[in-house]
Amino acid sequence: MKPGYLSEYFEGVAAKRLSAVEADETRSNQHEYHATKKVQAFLGSPDEKMRMTARFLYLTDDDHDPIMEDAFLTLYNCRRGKPRAPEYHLYFPTTNVSLNASEGDLLVIAKKRDGGLLVIIAENGSSIGRQIEWLFGFSDLTHPGFSVKSKLETEQDRIEFASRFILENIGIAVETSEDNYLEDMLSRFNGYFPTTREFSAYARSTLKDLSPQEEPDHVLMTWMEREEILFRTLERYLIADRLSQGFTGEMSTGGIDVDGFLSFSLSVQNRRKSRVGLALENHLEILFKENGLSYTRTAVTENKAKPDFLFPGVTEYHNPAFNSLKLTMLGVKSTCKDRWRQVLAEADRIDVKHLLTLETAISTHQTDEMTAKRLQLVLPRSLHQTYTPAQQAWLMDVASFTELVRTRQNM
Repeated sequence: MKPGYLSEYFEGVAAKRLSAVEADETRSNQHEYHATKKVQAFLGSPDEKMRMTARFLYLTDDDHDPIMEDAFLTLYNCRRGKPRAPEYHLYFPTTNVSLNASEGDLLVIAKKRDGGLLVIIAENGSSIGRQIEWLFGFSDLTHPGFSVKSKLETEQDRIEFASRFILENIGIAVETSEDNYLEDMLSRFNGYFPTTREFSAYARSTLKDLSPQEEPDHVLMTWMEREEILFRTLERYLIADRLSQGFTGEMSTGGIDVDGFLSFSLSVQNRRKSRVGLALENHLEILFKENGLSYTRTAVTENKAKPDFLFPGVTEYHNPAFNSLKLTMLGVKSTCKDRWRQVLAEADRIDVKHLLTLETAISTHQTDEMTAKRLQLVLPRSLHQTYTPAQQAWLMDVASFTELVRTRQNM
């Protein structure tokens, strides 16, 4: 097991596309998946029925939170006692997850290091399904039966910024820290979280010898990765410190301040959700400054819309005499989901909108719709490889975007 790789969390992973019989309970009462020899290699091949606890998840792009239910899988030899080679099947019960499954959906069965199973079903054609395929390195699931990975320690399996967020979407908490900076952060920020802008500036200050002009894609991802690690380091300490103080309340609740605990928990979740997007905007602002680009951040356009970045600025945008072909707008969303459509109404004078995101492996259905709506997706170069070859030919990287804005600025 190598720290920093998927093997730190999983012993083995199997994936396939659901057949009609496996997905449609009206067509079969078997409720079974065929456990091939490769699946048995990490799940086992017991003589007796083996019941394993499992958490079932159903994922779609439409719902932020998955449908989730705790149940079990039962591994057994359906030919036990017969003079034939053993054949193992995995029995699954009816759950809210299985009731939502459809033919063609992605099925992933992952055995965690603690022995529990994670059974993931992702909607066919969804971005989250594509992201999970990329995360575990499954490129072709058109054949029947399971594809299996058990080592999970190749370069593809290294856990980095993008893969960490996908793992957390499926309920795997990835622990990462940089304790060498903890004492400095506690002293500098007086034991509290600073503003996002202050924290982004601090994260950048810990990195040297980076060139936003020469390597904007690499620099942006390096800044984001460093801030994420430093944030988790400080957050972990502050949460532990707060929990150690306890939550004391009224005797009617057993002397526990339930409302106080819930409020604290909610604040932790909200800070996590809002921080990444703001951090991305903060680092982009510095990157644009370093590249000599003129811009306005959150300028007000039509109907009080506020695009994240407007180039060369809000004054030029509202000047009817200024050539609209020299205007550029950039929306910034760390993850897209369906929120990318919000960008379309943020600057009426600009026909082709740009959207920068850190989301991996967006479905072809979504990117085709973006193209039809004249929205150009921008991603750091290192994330392009999570997309299909056809999508990669269309994607723009950060270096290309900054050069486009610079060319328009110098027209």
